[in-house]
Amino acid sequence: MSNESKKKIIIYQVLPRLFGNDNNHCTPDGDIRQNGCGKMADFTAKALGEIKKLGATHIWYTGIIEHATQTDYRRYNIQPDHPAIVKGKAGSPYAIKDYYDVDPDLAKDVPGRMKEFENLVQRTHRQGLKVIIDFIPNHVARQYHSDAQPDGTAQLGATDDCNLPFSPYNNFYYIPQTELHGQFDMRGDAPEAYHEYPAKATGNNRFDAYPNINDWYETIKLNYGVDYANGGTCHFDPVPDTWGKMLDIMLFWAGKGIDGLRCDMAEMVPVEFWEWAIPQVKQRHPDLLFIAEVYNPNEYHNYLKRGKFDYLYDKVGLYDTLKEVTTCGESATRISQSWQSLGGIERQMLNFLENHDEQRIASDYFASNPFKAIPALVVSACMNTNPMMIYFGQELGELGMDSEGFSGRDGRTTIFDYWSVDTIRRWRNGGKFDGKMLNDEQKHLQAIYTRILNLCNEEKAIAEGSFFDLTYANINGWRFNEHRQYTFLRKQENELLLIVVNFDHISVDLAINLPAHAFECLQLPQMDSCKALELISGTEETLSLLPYKATEVKLPAWGAKVFKVVL
Repeated sequence: MSNESKKKIIIYQVLPRLFGNDNNHCTPDGDIRQNGCGKMADFTAKALGEIKKLGATHIWYTGIIEHATQTDYRRYNIQPDHPAIVKGKAGSPYAIKDYYDVDPDLAKDVPGRMKEFENLVQRTHRQGLKVIIDFIPNHVARQYHSDAQPDGTAQLGATDDCNLPFSPYNNFYYIPQTELHGQFDMRGDAPEAYHEYPAKATGNNRFDAYPNINDWYETIKLNYGVDYANGGTCHFDPVPDTWGKMLDIMLFWAGKGIDGLRCDMAEMVPVEFWEWAIPQVKQRHPDLLFIAEVYNPNEYHNYLKRGKFDYLYDKVGLYDTLKEVTTCGESATRISQSWQSLGGIERQMLNFLENHDEQRIASDYFASNPFKAIPALVVSACMNTNPMMIYFGQELGELGMDSEGFSGRDGRTTIFDYWSVDTIRRWRNGGKFDGKMLNDEQKHLQAIYTRILNLCNEEKAIAEGSFFDLTYANINGWRFNEHRQYTFLRKQENELLLIVVNFDHISVDLAINLPAHAFECLQLPQMDSCKALELISGTEETLSLLPYKATEVKLPAWGAKVFKVVL
């Protein structure tokens, strides 16, 4: 296996729409002229180099594919969307309007937007980063229309028989002879209400004509051959028309030189489709990564083994656990239960503490203080060889407490509005990235993130080594509270890491038991006194590594230490 393939994947998720926007006085619900919009061109060589310095190996550009918007691009031959079925002025990146095109908001030269994306991919690669984009397979914008798809291909729904609620030959599901009666404002700012006849099923499996404000009302569900109205009967032979169209779309983007697809709500698409499609894509693009957003643990093995995904989101396991341990005082023993419940697929789970769906750590809805999550960061990033993802601004303590417009004040950074992200704007400082706009706390947090994320690939024991959970040996410990501290070992060849974190708000003086089984399992020598380099601070300490004598460690409040011992 090459060194490149052994690298631990560190993903930096970013919305280009927000990243380069320097407007520091955005108006809630403002349009693109009022508030501005970041561009693909804002990811300069300098910007990408700074992202690489954080420890990133991959960058996930969120919102690349053209989606429905309230911005009028008619002069570029892009059909406008009815404002009633667009969330926010900018629109949701997950309401795709044209699978074969790039979001015009992100281009400096709208007619040359695809070329700008191709240049972005090349520029990213030149800086040593790999490119991930979204693939949204389950639903499209209500007024989906491709004006950029290749000649000889048919529009989605072009040959549908809309008199049938379901047909394996249809791309959409219909409510025949019924007009859409949305339980939301169907007019918006338009002179006339939105009209859809016959109504199509809504993206979140709403198979009637009455979606409400809490539904994904701006989207329509794609038909992969599952007849939901008749007990979910599957019609996969012959291959449904939608399958072929979606395979073509994945191959189109793979052909642009990207390195991965993050597949939105992959579990809402039958696993049989992925089983059929992913090997065909990998036949032509063997190194392309497939990451699935799957929230049902009962389906994890199915989507990995049968569906052929490389990685799945670890949301309902590790993310939820670490959030509760950090904020609610939930027992840190839950961390052990979380990875044990995965049944051997831990290395195929994507860890994170923030993304576009979740609340910011520093927000009032999570920890209110980004430093409280440092123990969770160390656990998430260092406990296995699997990928780690951070969300732009997380490393700077972004609050996510703006009232941006459609998104509202909910602790999340908006994905629907034209907006600017305070910490990112300060970090960029007009593209200089000189740190002059950041305060000391932001610089300190960024330095911690940079150190921890870079350790993931500097240290072989983290990138490719063995893992040993020490929790069971420290239950009811003499000087160890298993509910507020967590500790584990990583080892590769002659390098051992002892990693200890403290979720408590007070400093602690710990005595950690190293069980005899750890010495046998990892083939460790017994050492009464050895020099250990603490990798986060760069300081040296003396530790004992013995099965019959506790290892003493001091940790600050919300602290973490990563000790390295060369055996």
